[in-house]
Amino acid sequence: MDSILVKGGGAVAGQIPIAGAKNAALTLMPVTLLSDEPLTLTNTPRLSDIKTMTTLLESLGAEVTSLQNGKVVAMSTHGAINTTAHYDIVRKMRASNLVLGPLLAREGHAVVSLPGGCAIGARPMDIHTDGLAKMGAQIDLKDGYLHAKADGGKLKGAVIDFPFASVGATENIMMAATLAKGTTVINNAAREPEIVDLATCLRSMGAYIDGDGTSTITIEGVERLGGATHPVVTDRIELGTYMLAPVIAGGEVECLGGTLALVGAFAEKLDAAGVNVSETKNGLKVSLRGDRPKAVDVTTEPFPGFPTDLQAQMMAMLCFADGTSVLEEKIFENRFMHAPELVRMGANIDVQGGVARVTGVDSLKGAPVMATDLRASVSLILAGLAAQGETLVNRVYHLDRGYEHVEEKLAAIGANVQRVQGA
Repeated sequence: MDSILVKGGGAVAGQIPIAGAKNAALTLMPVTLLSDEPLTLTNTPRLSDIKTMTTLLESLGAEVTSLQNGKVVAMSTHGAINTTAHYDIVRKMRASNLVLGPLLAREGHAVVSLPGGCAIGARPMDIHTDGLAKMGAQIDLKDGYLHAKADGGKLKGAVIDFPFASVGATENIMMAATLAKGTTVINNAAREPEIVDLATCLRSMGAYIDGDGTSTITIEGVERLGGATHPVVTDRIELGTYMLAPVIAGGEVECLGGTLALVGAFAEKLDAAGVNVSETKNGLKVSLRGDRPKAVDVTTEPFPGFPTDLQAQMMAMLCFADGTSVLEEKIFENRFMHAPELVRMGANIDVQGGVARVTGVDSLKGAPVMATDLRASVSLILAGLAAQGETLVNRVYHLDRGYEHVEEKLAAIGANVQRVQGA
């Protein structure tokens, strides 16, 4: 199993190109199941999760071709469709559940295994299935599989009130509603940029969608969808991650393709911490105003609030901050598993339930650490940039699910980061 070796102590400088969004691409790929015409995605990130989704779609009957060294994914589902998504593929990735809505909408029935993914807390499917049930689907759980069937073979429009703004459920219902009979209204819908990106793609295929980016989305069902070529939106989580590199290590970095609109709440916290963030014609330029960042309090919230997917990276920065910061995780339980690993490096962190108190220290010391999930992986690499000595981050298969060539991107701005091949 590969590891990442980080030798700390040097400042960084230069440019980092930000890839297309993992969470957007994994949502856009199942859209191919809604049409018998080609769907091509450009600006696609090159990640192991993309390969997993490719395998899943191919098992369902889609043709998927990777072009331009993985930056373009061309898909077509014009032949016979297999409506069973098996556990051996679905267990590897949470986003696999996003085939449920499209399969049910196009074929009228589906059998989908309950999904897997990072162990960062329960993410139940009931909000997905309750919404589909309101659209006329009968759904039963048998032996770990969701067996879904549309009443009369076709979903029907409905008014769906989510108990909370679930991104995955919003995406699943949006896709299902495009081919449903009548109008679907989603209240308390998620507002993330990935939702807007999905709506933009679906509209280019002929869907009628209004209100994406707000808490109420309206979808008017159509008989069929056509094909499209769609660029994947910039990955705001990768963007925020690399924005922290010069804050932790020192120096100045320009993140190419970034915009403040993608990371507004995050950028506000950085400003409060004493970080300069400015828009350029090519992206965002970031540098620290003083010798060390200031302590700030952070509460994770759905978009447009502070993203849970940047909490671990922010904690790594606050380990070096002047003062004590309080981080409150309100999206997922079990999402402070990186804290004990940072403590191994000398960080001063006290975790009580969903709240972590981080008191900044003058320096960290490199140590062997273990990655527990995707974002925890990169937080340990960031901490290693300014730690004394060497930090060896083990179990980085998590990392490869969400960051393409992280060691190459950091090395390009002067960081001493390299991949160590596993035995």
